[in-house]
Amino acid sequence: MAHPVQIRAEVLSRTAEGSYHRLVLRAPQAAPRVRPGHFATLACADSGRLLRRALAIHRADPEAGTIELVIAERGEGTRELARTRVGDRLDLIAPLGTPFPLPDGPVSALLVADGYGGAPLVALGEEIRRRGGQVGFILGAASADRLYGVEQARAITQDVLVVTEDGSAGLAGRVTDPLAQAIKAIDATVVHACGPMPVLRAVTTIALGLGARCHTAVEEAMACGVGICMTCVLPVVGADGVSRFVRSCTDGPVFDGARVRWGDIGTVPPDLEGAAAMEGLS
Repeated sequence: MAHPVQIRAEVLSRTAEGSYHRLVLRAPQAAPRVRPGHFATLACADSGRLLRRALAIHRADPEAGTIELVIAERGEGTRELARTRVGDRLDLIAPLGTPFPLPDGPVSALLVADGYGGAPLVALGEEIRRRGGQVGFILGAASADRLYGVEQARAITQDVLVVTEDGSAGLAGRVTDPLAQAIKAIDATVVHACGPMPVLRAVTTIALGLGARCHTAVEEAMACGVGICMTCVLPVVGADGVSRFVRSCTDGPVFDGARVRWGDIGTVPPDLEGAAAMEGLS
């Protein structure tokens, strides 16, 4: 497991890409530690905002000593970060979380993302190809401006499907609509996905139904990012068959989709270990 570092990272560039912003930060101590699926947290400059913002790591370049982050503006904190200027220094902690598992050899993998969930999948696709594997992408969003990573995915493979709900780019529909056909088309044995919980639940169901493994990077709200506050827990079945609440920020954000109890997220299942004690506290 990579140990995170906390540094003052210099902003080298900020680029608007559709509805998102891509930050390139100088972070030589952190870049060599990053693996696809890791995330980072940034402190907002305004001291009135105590909580850091968790952001997907798009890619890292150990030789250049840089880390690229993708920001979706969702509130005051992310809007502030999206308006940083070249030369600013940001308080960065990275890499955090559990990344995607990497194959020991060639595999056929389908990478599925909704919205800016495409950010961590580009580096994953590159790494799978580097190990001799085959990859395909399905990238979806509500509209064309909310897609991320399409051209970068096309630089990796010709097997790229684009889906938008309003039909403004690619096929019209949901990102899961062509999933079963795409798994069969490239004979995928594993599916890696990143996006909102309902999308990940649907991707997992379809992938498992076709005999493919499924690894999911959850987009769960994280307050601390280091496992202290317990605000990002979700029910997961352990290797021993026992269901427990686990922390998305440390045990995830990447989980075996077959072990996540998607239908029970947001509840306290009665068979969960420690559920009786939790009920007593409510």
